[in-house]
Amino acid sequence: MSTPRRSGPFVEGDWVRLTDPKGRRHNIALAPGMEFSTKKGQIRHDDIIGQPEGIVVETSLGHPYQAFRPLLFEYVVSMPRGAAIIYPKDAAQIITMADIFPGARVVEAGAGSGSLTTYLLRAVGPGGHVGSYELREDFALTARRNVEQVMGESPAGWTLTVGDVRTAMVESAVDRLILDMVDPWSCVPLASERLVPGGIVCAYVATTTQLSRFVETLRADGGFTEPHAWETLVRDWHLEGLAVRPDHKMNGHTAFLVTARRMAPGHRSLGKSRRPAPGAYGPDYLGPRPIDLEN
Repeated sequence: MSTPRRSGPFVEGDWVRLTDPKGRRHNIALAPGMEFSTKKGQIRHDDIIGQPEGIVVETSLGHPYQAFRPLLFEYVVSMPRGAAIIYPKDAAQIITMADIFPGARVVEAGAGSGSLTTYLLRAVGPGGHVGSYELREDFALTARRNVEQVMGESPAGWTLTVGDVRTAMVESAVDRLILDMVDPWSCVPLASERLVPGGIVCAYVATTTQLSRFVETLRADGGFTEPHAWETLVRDWHLEGLAVRPDHKMNGHTAFLVTARRMAPGHRSLGKSRRPAPGAYGPDYLGPRPIDLEN
């Protein structure tokens, strides 16, 4: 099966995103002879098939809807879910800040519902490879269905394994390791062993305690550059004539991201040049300690 069409007239099997004047959205898969029912009447699939994107189609009661193929970020936020998805704002940061490039060899631990997987596959291109590992078989099944909906059946350069990445990973000499799991610090030895020199490990974590433990475990290992941690907040704007202001709601905290690069074998990270804040590693701190920190 080829990759789903991204342009041209609508054909049978295409996903279409219908939007009404109030911004309400519906995703439908086109099938000849079928109808989609709304509170404003029925929309005939045959009125869309063969038409270009961007048409306005009316229901049987005369209510208009715009019709476009859904963009990837629109699809992933509405895809069927097993596990929670990685939202587009974070996927974009991972692709950029972890420098996912065409031809890259990438491993992701925690396929979830497949949202990040689709972005990774697009970024590595036909010459790259993405190895996805998922502990739960039901999550893996959902991820496969979602990825194939976007990328086509059995996408080239993708393997999905049900198992623990720490024991099931078969890839070696990978360029990027993406960790979407509750205990990413447990994969630091794996990152040390499998990442190429200069490779990047990136963790996606929800809480400050996870963030701290992962960062301190990287520092204690000594084989990675000083970790960089951040979060991304997105705020839309309301635009109507002179009424220009931030929207009342925003896409706030979803998760923290952390990246670090693998040092060459036999070389240790330079660490931080300034001393930690007083009490940062005091008697109440029970986690890993940087290798150059005096007890």
